[in-house]
Order: sequence, then structure tokens, then C-alpha cells
Amino acid sequence: MSLILGAIAGSFLNVCIWRIPRGESVITPSSHCPKCLKPIRWYDNVPVWSILYLKGRCRDCQAPISPRYGWVEVSSAALFTVFYLKYGISVQGIVYLTMTLALLAQALIDLDHQIIPDEITLPGIALGVIASAFFPGLHGQEHWQGGLLHSLLGVALGGGILYAAGTAAEWVLKKEAMGGGDVKLLAMIGAVLGWPGVLWTLFCSSFLGSAVGIYLRLRRGDERIPFGPYLALGAVSYFFLGKNVVQIYSRFLIY
Repeated sequence: MSLILGAIAGSFLNVCIWRIPRGESVITPSSHCPKCLKPIRWYDNVPVWSILYLKGRCRDCQAPISPRYGWVEVSSAALFTVFYLKYGISVQGIVYLTMTLALLAQALIDLDHQIIPDEITLPGIALGVIASAFFPGLHGQEHWQGGLLHSLLGVALGGGILYAAGTAAEWVLKKEAMGGGDVKLLAMIGAVLGWPGVLWTLFCSSFLGSAVGIYLRLRRGDERIPFGPYLALGAVSYFFLGKNVVQIYSRFLIY
């Protein structure tokens, strides 16, 4: 069941990834081929299966379907299954999975367009703060005040660090170094993960971004490297590795 639900969610993510950067509604009109604009029949809109059955081409105009559509659907199905196995059917699992799917969409949009739309980050910040207040256990707290405080600190720290770093870099380099979308994205991550998750995400994303960035510049001379995908990877790694590392490190500091 998790695979089926995940594939369906991945199909909707594909709609968001394509339409949001273009300022289009994700609800209407119904799915259609971007080449010939003809509506996609319901039986050609079954996640994963339809792409395989149609051999990766539109039924009407035979235009190729990007392999990414299938990749996103399969990845979403895998994420649903992994989070279900780790967290079961729980508030924590649902909140973390929802953020991960949002991060996947944001990362791919950033790769394609070098933008991180507010349509995902701003609602994500609000929902993260609300969820933290109603379910303080997300941050290991017992009362709503503690959960809310951790979330707000995460928003402030996440947005504040990148904003300060970007401002300083612009002053030195005399050009934009950190987009406002990245600032809001890390603030959204902080709203869900709290301030420890922000520090972990920033450490991992900076390490990965620097390593890949140096490689790309040496090989291809690329200068504009979107930071959103690295923030997404760093945040997701917190669920499966970073949280335990932070807890062990905190105990070490206490003793």
C-alpha cells in the first residue's frame, strides 16, 4: 500500500515541479501533454505503469516523456516505504515524510530554474511551526511551549544564518551569493527539525555543495550552482543519521 500511495504522491509532485515555476495552477486544467497540449487519458495517467506501457512517449503526438517523471514516482514510492518502516503510521513519520516530498520538489525546481518558490516554503514554515506546537514530541518535548520554541528557534536560526552569510558574501564579492529562496528553505527545515536539525543540515549541505562545486568548476567551469538540492539532502540525512549523531554528541558534552 505504501508503494501505491507513494507513486500517486509522486505523480502529483511531477505536476507541482512542472507547473509551479511557470505560475500555473496545480489543480486545473487536468494533466496534458506539454507538447501537443492534449489531455492525458485517465488510463494513461497511472503512475509508473503508464510510462512503461507507452514506452516513454505521448499516445497522441509521440513526443518523448521525460524519464524524470518515472524517477520521481518511483522515488516517492520508495520514500513512503522507508518512512513507514522507520516510523510506522505516526505523526512524526507523516510530518517528516511530507517535508521530504516538499524538499524533493524544491530541489528539482531549483535544478531546473535556479529558483525556490515561496508556494512551498512559506506554507511549509507555517505548517512546521503549527505541527511542532500541537505535537511537541517532534522535538523531544512534552509540552507545546517547548515544541513551539524549538520550531521558532529553528526558523530564526535557519533563515538568519543563511541571510547573514549571503549578505556578507555579497558585500565581499559585490554580487548575489545566496538567494532568498535558500534562506526560506532552511527556515522551513528549521520549523520542522528545530535548531539541531538546522546545524546538521547546514554542515552536510555545505560539505556536499563545496565538494561537488569544486569538481564541477574544475571540470566544466560552472559558476552558478543551486544550493537547494544540497540543503534537501542534508535535511533528509538528519532523519536517518544526524538525529542520532546530535543526541550522542549532546550526551558527550553533558558528561
